Amino acid sequence: MLLKLVDLEEKRRDAILNAALKEFATKGFDEASTNVIAKESGISKGLMFHYVNSKKDLFLFLYDYCTDIINNEYLELMNFNERDIFERLRQSYLLQLELLRKHPWIFEFNKVSTITKSEEINKELEERLKGKQSLCYETMFDLIDESRFREGLDFERCKQLIFWANVGFTNQILEDIRTLENNEFDYDKIIARIDGYFNELRKLFYK
Repeated sequence: MLLKLVDLEEKRRDAILNAALKEFATKGFDEASTNVIAKESGISKGLMFHYVNSKKDLFLFLYDYCTDIINNEYLELMNFNERDIFERLRQSYLLQLELLRKHPWIFEFNKVSTITKSEEINKELEERLKGKQSLCYETMFDLIDESRFREGLDFERCKQLIFWANVGFTNQILEDIRTLENNEFDYDKIIARIDGYFNELRKLFYK
């Protein structure tokens, strides 16, 4: 645990973390630049290395930090007793958007390849992956209320089509957020778009 970084004033800490998340998410560990991270976070490289010991330590800290945040502020808050698939997916989006407000690159970083050119880092990541939770297709689409779907539809194929649509929504929303001017995050507008998509899908699949 990088205590000097954790104990920083929140605004400065988040500036460093978000700059590092963006750099690692877009370039991977090997190509990421600590010069860019320092510049983007508004501090000198020397001061940044006062808070973190090395690029490796910062990367591993971010991996653990993001894992904890996603577990505590996303996975643990999902209500899987909700059996309407569209309500469940909507809940997932709401939780993800809350995280994106705080850390815009957290999900891209979470997806970044865990294979680096460093055997030492790969070994540490391999250990961390053993106990890592994930919200996969099987989890999200488990115990869904089939009675809501129109008769004659193939339920398994319907779930797959909804999943593909969901992936498309997610990628489009993330792309739109990345291109926002002045980082204007219009939460209500995004939710309204999502609700519009789900309403159309309900018309297609539900009675």
